[in-house]
Amino acid sequence: MPHYLPLLFQWVTLLKRGKMATEVVTSGNKTEENIVCYSPSMITTNGVWQGENPLDYALPLFLLQLTLVVVFTRILVFMLKPFRQPRVIAEILGGVILGPSVLGRSKKFTDTVFPLRSVMVLETMANIGLLYFVFLVGVEMDIAVIRRTGKRAIPIALAGMVVPFLIGISFSFMLHRSAHDTKQGTFVLFLGVALSVTAFPVLARILAELKLINSEIGRIAMSAALINDIFAWVLLAFAIAFSENKNMALTSVWVLLSSAAFVVFCIIIIRPLIGWMIKRTPEGESISEFFICIILSGVMISGFITDAIGMHSIFGAFIFGLVIPNGPLGLTLNEKLEDFISGILLPLFFAISGLKTEINAIDGVGSWAILALVIVLACVGKIAGTVIVTLYYRTPIHEGITLGLLMNAKGLIEMIVINIGKDQKVIDQKSFAIMVVAVVLMTAIIIPFVTLIYKPARKFAPYKRRTVQSTKPDSEFRVLTCIHTPRNVPTIINLLEASCPTKKSPICIYVLHLVELTGRSSAMLIVHNTRKSGRPALNRTQAQSDHIINAFENFEQHVGSVSVQPLTAISPYSTMHEDICTVAEDKRVAFLIIPFHKQLTVDGGMEITNPNFRTINQNVLANAPCSVGILVDRGLSGSTRLAANQVSHHVAVLFFGGPDDREALSYGLRMREHPGINLTVMRFLPGVPAHEEARSGSRRSNMNDPNVLTIVTDDDKEKQLDEDYVNAFRLRTANDDSVVYIEKVVNHGEETVAAIRTIDQSHDLFIVGRGQGTISPLTAGLTDWSECPELGAIGDLLASSDNAAIVSVLVVQQYVGMGHGDHILIPDSPGQQLHEHFNFGYTNNRTQIRGQPPQCHTQP
Repeated sequence: MPHYLPLLFQWVTLLKRGKMATEVVTSGNKTEENIVCYSPSMITTNGVWQGENPLDYALPLFLLQLTLVVVFTRILVFMLKPFRQPRVIAEILGGVILGPSVLGRSKKFTDTVFPLRSVMVLETMANIGLLYFVFLVGVEMDIAVIRRTGKRAIPIALAGMVVPFLIGISFSFMLHRSAHDTKQGTFVLFLGVALSVTAFPVLARILAELKLINSEIGRIAMSAALINDIFAWVLLAFAIAFSENKNMALTSVWVLLSSAAFVVFCIIIIRPLIGWMIKRTPEGESISEFFICIILSGVMISGFITDAIGMHSIFGAFIFGLVIPNGPLGLTLNEKLEDFISGILLPLFFAISGLKTEINAIDGVGSWAILALVIVLACVGKIAGTVIVTLYYRTPIHEGITLGLLMNAKGLIEMIVINIGKDQKVIDQKSFAIMVVAVVLMTAIIIPFVTLIYKPARKFAPYKRRTVQSTKPDSEFRVLTCIHTPRNVPTIINLLEASCPTKKSPICIYVLHLVELTGRSSAMLIVHNTRKSGRPALNRTQAQSDHIINAFENFEQHVGSVSVQPLTAISPYSTMHEDICTVAEDKRVAFLIIPFHKQLTVDGGMEITNPNFRTINQNVLANAPCSVGILVDRGLSGSTRLAANQVSHHVAVLFFGGPDDREALSYGLRMREHPGINLTVMRFLPGVPAHEEARSGSRRSNMNDPNVLTIVTDDDKEKQLDEDYVNAFRLRTANDDSVVYIEKVVNHGEETVAAIRTIDQSHDLFIVGRGQGTISPLTAGLTDWSECPELGAIGDLLASSDNAAIVSVLVVQQYVGMGHGDHILIPDSPGQQLHEHFNFGYTNNRTQIRGQPPQCHTQP
């Protein structure tokens, strides 16, 4: 008998393949129902040391397939990153490469890695991933958005669907010739839906890459895409109902009626039941694991019910997710599921699509011509429908074309449509390959074409007030504050309150919430969701944004002469500084506040929150169009709910000299106007040896001699500007008891540190200049062990974990022009800044920007 075993195993394998082939060719054949294809011993291997091949067993083979899919997808995501393509392109291409079009052309590779016996397991897991992803899409989707969108979004969404749908009908007659066993109407429905739908998550990613997500055209596109998505699910339900039976008569009616009954059941029974679960959860606590398990089981039950009634299982999961109220429950579900589902299991679905795609099926010039026509006319149809509506609303034609291109974004739902169509034999192999290629190309061309066509005009003129020093005391003070997390909010609010907003000089605060652009669709919804609707947050990012904005609006209500405008920047960390600098210039701000990349720990130390924050800060310092302040948050006592005269802060400004220190002193001067602020200014002066003093005296006498040619260096100019500014400051604050001015003569870094430690215990906040580009003997040796050079020598010393004092620090860099010296600051020359800031007729005609060569001045 042993010699029969190989034949027996071969016979079982062939029988399994025959069964699978039979199920594909003729559904409902049950002649092999009793044959056991997978015995328990064929699931896991006993190991290679016993001479067994792991790839002959289901679990090791599946793990290898999953690893290959994820690795290929991530490699393609990395390769396409310079081209700014959305992740769905990489996921589809990954499947195509692993499929019969590229690697699958090798029979050995296919039989080893993707044998026919493994497809059932692979498709099952892919559909489970798809089931839960679609459930999350339903959880995140807000149907009420239709009522809240502008007048233009709905007609743009409808026009962008109707015209491509009509084009799909015309193409269906060309592509339907080989599928004679399928009703023409069903084929039209599938093709029309696939061509007319816009993928909201993909569009949001593209808008973020193009820096258009906060623009007017971006908001319209996202609103229209979300409406489009809602209609697409309705059309998909009809397409599925008509595809899963042959006669499309009474059976289809029963499928639709059963589906409608399921929707009603979910609304009347399931939604109140979930609401009861939420009420049972005490406020502030997370949903219990028991309730989470019930809901996740409900996803599978819903999928089973809709599959049993003739509708696809994803429809049940989507409806089940749609009835879950927005709020803490949806937030928890997203956090628990999205990363694993979208990062691991969902790529399997796209891989399966690629494995089904045979590019070779598009044979002959005629087939490729049809493919080109499908892509061109589908894109043109979207653009034409959108442009017609935008012209009615008197939108410029180039914006209408851009909007039409953006609405061509394809993604998950299009792949679902054509996959279901192929499984139900509505779409043949050739049509399927054409549609997959069309989806990839239509999405891939969006970013290049939009970049070429749409160049938003800069609607602002170059402005003068780019620094605190150049801002007039009786004008509006514009500040941009960047927030990563709600933890950054209290100290920044207290700092802004201490900046003394008055009716004479109000503060306009632009609050920019910085959100990392990831592949997660939930992060995108933060831009679309309208807080004023009073609806709960859709996800954790939205909840954080609401918390931040509520805190600043509360500050606006309780403190006079303050206006707050919230904004959101969603971009990769590598380009986030571009968004920050663009907003700063668009809003014409004078001062930009960004949080330090470290935060205070319980034991008083400093720990890194996110290394990327440091890179952002460094890029902002190098590219900012205005003055910048890095806030090292160690807590700044005070409350925005207290009256102005109840807030008390002790602020110290350390002045060493240079533009950055003059800017720090300017900010301290503004804070000094607040009745609750006590300001200490400590100026550090170098100890001058006798021969240097004699040389300095000789130089001063020569400058007064009209017959002597005097060379004025940059260093001399800066010292003169420092002297003039400090003298003007002392003159203005001479009779102010809340201001203390101290001069310290020091010779080296150790004496500087000792002088700083004499005042650090009694103050809440230090304001220091970054000191970029200046070399001073007063800080000699302090930079040798610098942890954060971007803060400068003194800023790094105060922010160091070794510093015993737990005091917040604001490190200031003054804007001095583009490129640190290649741009002439005519309106913002320090002499004019001094004159405008103090307003007592001082002028200085020897102004020079850092980096210019020394000039010769002949005394008359």
